[in-house]
Amino acid sequence: MGILPLLPGFWQADGVFRASPFAIRYSAKLTPTGRTPPQLPTASCGRLFKTPPRTLMLGLSDIASRIVQSTIRTMSVECEKAGGVNLAQGVCDTEVPGVVRQAAEAAIEAGYNQYTRADGILSLREAIARKLGRQNGIQADPETEIVVTSGVTGGFDSACRALLNPGDEVILFEPYYGYHYATLVGQYLKPELVSLDPPDYKLVGDRLADAVTPKTRGVVVNTPANPSGKLFSRTELEQIAGIARQHDLFIFTDEIYEHFVYDGARHVSPGSLPGVADRTITISGFSKVFSITGWRVGFLHASVRWVPAISYFHDLTYVCAPSAFQHGAAAGLDELPDSFYADLIHEYQHKREMICDALRASGLEPSVPAGAYYVLADASGVPGTDSIEKAMNVLRMTGVASVPGEAFFQDGRGDHLLRFCFAKTDADLAEACERLSKLRRLAGAAARQRIAT
Repeated sequence: MGILPLLPGFWQADGVFRASPFAIRYSAKLTPTGRTPPQLPTASCGRLFKTPPRTLMLGLSDIASRIVQSTIRTMSVECEKAGGVNLAQGVCDTEVPGVVRQAAEAAIEAGYNQYTRADGILSLREAIARKLGRQNGIQADPETEIVVTSGVTGGFDSACRALLNPGDEVILFEPYYGYHYATLVGQYLKPELVSLDPPDYKLVGDRLADAVTPKTRGVVVNTPANPSGKLFSRTELEQIAGIARQHDLFIFTDEIYEHFVYDGARHVSPGSLPGVADRTITISGFSKVFSITGWRVGFLHASVRWVPAISYFHDLTYVCAPSAFQHGAAAGLDELPDSFYADLIHEYQHKREMICDALRASGLEPSVPAGAYYVLADASGVPGTDSIEKAMNVLRMTGVASVPGEAFFQDGRGDHLLRFCFAKTDADLAEACERLSKLRRLAGAAARQRIAT
C-alpha cells in the first residue's frame, strides 16, 4: 500500500501541499475524509460510453487524490540520501532465526514455488492453531477458521472488504498506525478517532462509548501499538469488548508486536475474552518476531461465518502468501523453543533502554513504550514549526532518521512528536545513539542564532 491519508490542514487553497521536503501537487479537487462513493449517473452504460471524448478528463480517482506516499517510506529515502542511520522504518535489521531461513530454502529446493490453497498450506494453518491455543488462549479450527495472509496488512484489508460497507464508521485509537487509517479511507470507510492520553496512552473514561454512532460497525485495536508502544490492559480490552457487544460491532485486532512486551507484562488477545470470539478478527504474523518483514506472511483467525468471504477477498487481491516462506514460518512456530521468545524480550528491552537513555540525553523526552519497538519522543526543543520540519532538522543535524508525529495524529496533535524505531542491530543502534548525543548542543545553537537574527 505505502500510502497515508492527508490530514486536515495539509492543503493550501491553491491545491499545493504545504511547504515541506515532501511537497506534492495535485490538480484534482480534494474531498473530505470519509466521503461516501460518488454515485454513477442514472443513464445506461450505453449512453455513458457515447459521451463525446472531448468531454472526458483523465485524472486520479477520488481516493488517490487524497493520499500521499507514506511519510515513513519518505523519511527512509531522505535518510538514504543523507547516508544516515534509519530509525524511521520498522524494517527489523536483526537476524532471521536459522530454522526459519533453512526451512524456506529447503522448500524452494523441494519445488514449493507455486500457488498454495487460498487459505494457506495445511502445516502452517495447523501450527498457527496450536500457537493460538498455547500463546493467545484462542481455540481455532485450522480447516475453517484460519487464513494465511500477505502480512497483517493483507489480513486487515481483506477483512474490511468482507465485513464492512462504504460509509460505515470504524473507531481507531489515536495515535494510530497510518496503514490502518489509509486502508479504511481507501475503502470509503470513515475512521472515527478516539484519543489516548500520553505518556501511557490510557483509554480514558467514556471516550470510546461517546464515539459510537448508529453508523459504527467496528473498532480497531493495535496491541502492542505502533507508534506509541501502548499495551492495552485486560481492563481496557474488557471495556472495548463490552461496547462491541452492546452495539454489535466487529473488533479488528492487529497483534503483530505480541511478542515484544516488556517489564514482565503479558499480552492479552481481545479474541480470548468472554463473549467476543464470534465478532473478533484476530490478525498477526511473523514479520517482526522472525525478522522477515519482506516475506509477507501473516495470519488471520475469525469465525467460520466470516472466513470464506475474507479468504475470497484475500485471494482476489493477494492470491496467497509466498509458498516457500509459509513453510519457513511453520518451522519457526513448531521448532523454536519458548526460550526464543524470552530471549527476544530480553534483547529488545535492552535496546529500548539504549534508545530511551539516548533520547533523554539529547533533549527528546521519550514516552517509554510498554511493548512493540518504537518510541514517541517530545521534540518541542528541536527547530521547526511542525513535526516534518523537526524530523528533517534532526536528520540534518545528527544523521538519524525518525518519523514525523503527524503521520499518526490528526489536527496537529503530533506536531511536537517524533517516532524512533529500535529494531536495529546493536552496532547500528549504538551509532544512532552516539549521533543523537550531538542534538542538544546543535539545537541550542540553532535557537540562539534565531534569537540573534
